[in-house]
Amino acid sequence: MRSMLKPLLIASLPPCLLMMAGCGAAGPAPGDLTGTAEGEFVLQLAATGRSVMETATAEGAATVAPPRPTPTITASPDPFPTRVKASIYVAEQPFEGGWMFWLQPNSQIWLITSDASGQNIWSVYDDSFIEGEAESDPRIVPPAGRYQPIRGFGKLWRQNPEVRQTLGWAVEQEQGHTTTYKYYHGGQVDDAMQYVPGPGYHEVESLSGDDFIFDEATFSWRIDD
Repeated sequence: MRSMLKPLLIASLPPCLLMMAGCGAAGPAPGDLTGTAEGEFVLQLAATGRSVMETATAEGAATVAPPRPTPTITASPDPFPTRVKASIYVAEQPFEGGWMFWLQPNSQIWLITSDASGQNIWSVYDDSFIEGEAESDPRIVPPAGRYQPIRGFGKLWRQNPEVRQTLGWAVEQEQGHTTTYKYYHGGQVDDAMQYVPGPGYHEVESLSGDDFIFDEATFSWRIDD
């Protein structure tokens, strides 16, 4: 601790005191001073130091150029599209091997499944169900605790063997509700500050409160943590 005090004290002295101590300025050696004389000597040096510093300050003030006005910079608009956020009506239904979502704004059915390697796959189908068509097939009888999907879900499930085989039976009844939908644009801004569109991703909140993420770049899905 003591070895650090000396440099700190020296650094805190006025510049003239440092200069005089280093250049052997005229004056009695500290060892030759009485208590009163030592105090007067220090006061004299301090007074000289203030005088030099005040002179330097005055000279500096005389040579300082007047401040220039700060230019006003108008920020350019961000060319990247802002996130879309809306309340939409959806229907959803869980299956043994996946999930179905129906989105009212675009009348599409979004199917989420996983392949043998565990890769999450997102598939998109147009809802081809027309009011007045049969909502279900009475000849198809599900086992206990399972359900045959109806309306648009049921039509896709019945007419597409691959979808039916992948999904299996529904494990709950279809439920519709209003939910939060978000879309995050992909793409990038080029050197000319122009937005170049690219794949983005969708976020749909399920009835259970889980946020399902649908990635356009990979046509995969995940549940947000």
